Amino acid sequence: MARIPVYEPYLSGNVSAYVNECLTTGWISSRGAFISRFEKAFAEYVGAKEATSVANGTVAIHLVLDALGIGAGDEVIVPSFTYIASVNTILQTGATPVYVDSLEDTLQVDPQAIRDAITPRTRAVMAVHLYGHPCDMDAISALCRDHALLLIEDCAEGFGTRWKGRHVGTFGDVATFSFFGNKTITTGEGGMVLARSAEVMDKCRRLKSQGVSPTREYWHDMLAYNYRMTNIQAAIGLAQIEMAEEIIHRKQQIAEIYRTQLSGLPLRTHDPVGDVNHSHWMCSIVVDHVEDRDRLRARLADDEIETRPFFPLASHMPHCYSDRAFPNGDSVSKRGINLPSYPGLTEEQLNRICSSIIGYFEDRPR
Repeated sequence: MARIPVYEPYLSGNVSAYVNECLTTGWISSRGAFISRFEKAFAEYVGAKEATSVANGTVAIHLVLDALGIGAGDEVIVPSFTYIASVNTILQTGATPVYVDSLEDTLQVDPQAIRDAITPRTRAVMAVHLYGHPCDMDAISALCRDHALLLIEDCAEGFGTRWKGRHVGTFGDVATFSFFGNKTITTGEGGMVLARSAEVMDKCRRLKSQGVSPTREYWHDMLAYNYRMTNIQAAIGLAQIEMAEEIIHRKQQIAEIYRTQLSGLPLRTHDPVGDVNHSHWMCSIVVDHVEDRDRLRARLADDEIETRPFFPLASHMPHCYSDRAFPNGDSVSKRGINLPSYPGLTEEQLNRICSSIIGYFEDRPR
């Protein structure tokens, strides 16, 4: 019985042709026509004025934090229920992450918890669009306006996700995306940065390229980084953008199959809430009882089906620990499972996954 992985990239369309063009022309590093083509296509897809590519989604966050001047003495509000990159990058600037709880139904950060966490030292709010569902961008945008706070959108898992018809990443002062191999569109590694201010965008471009002067060759007048994407990565990304609607549509079909076949079990699927477009980066379930999570994953593993647990709370990590309680985030974190979610899943594979889950609940002791 062939193993079903939790994710496989969908490398179809023009991927091979574009990569081979890089190889035959010799443009394989951080210069080449595909970089600007990918940046332009990405900006057009999400509805942004411009975008700049970077080496991965984590350095994208660090880059925007640095470009905004966030550092020691500043507080950045961030959900505790998030991937650790959201928090590590805040710490890398010298700023302090201030954790807040999330909502049970959407899994996204709780706007009221953000409001309650604001202090005179708060400089920014980081909204993380987790597992493909958007945060409540009306409420969070209003909070940031009312309190003169910077809004950072971590859209690592949010490509194709929309809030009231508007793509995530276009609400904040800055936004970041990831193109890791398991993301909805991939470049292997890679990321993208958006910025509302042209000045901030210019600074991101300089910071990602060793702070080189725009007017003087090999002249560097700021502490900066090498966070650039390669032309080969951008070639893959451009081909992926061309297939974006096909990929997202198939992932939404897969989510609907899970939703239908798993209804009536002691679990819930991660469904869209409100006027949103859920891209279903990961198709997820949340079991009713915490003791079922690991047992169900073990049953699926025995049936050669790979899954992932939800992220543990960042606030539980030793290097950024907080003893504050985040009951909603903690509860869903311990009960959540990411199921196989890639576009190439067949009907037979989906039926096998659902049958294994149903079988677990039929067989478990009452």
